Amino acid sequence: MKNLLIACCCICIFISCSKKTVPAKPNAVLENNTANPTANSPVITDTTAVMVPADSSTIAAVSNVMIVADGYGKLLTPPENLPDSSGIKYNSLQLSKGFTVQQRANLQARYNTVPPRVLYVPGKLSLTSLKGSYYIYKKKFWYWKKDDGLYYLDQKYYL
Repeated sequence: MKNLLIACCCICIFISCSKKTVPAKPNAVLENNTANPTANSPVITDTTAVMVPADSSTIAAVSNVMIVADGYGKLLTPPENLPDSSGIKYNSLQLSKGFTVQQRANLQARYNTVPPRVLYVPGKLSLTSLKGSYYIYKKKFWYWKKDDGLYYLDQKYYL
């Protein structure tokens, strides 16, 4: 009787652990800047945040998340390409500082990627809590809004 009970438990554990789920990979689209034709810098938007119809190009620029600075210190979105209604004026020197070598290695080892440091998030996509406004990028990384109106990666990821 004892052996039968142990065998049933082992079979139940084997069946429940055999299911594997693989999360879907989010899609990031690299678009050319159409707002300022003289600027050759790309704008990277997160298409998983909001699905916008293709015919409304002015709404698409405002309703998508834009990467302002990546983890290596490269500025991807100049201030001219941010919506005029946002009123964001940022310090390029401060944003051009990327993660340190140790922080990048830490992020690469933990998450197999180096997320962007700074994002521009429209108000309708951000969430609020008692600590302030935040945005969850790719269902993994939390960004918090600072005084300049941009969203910065939470420090718990790279410390």
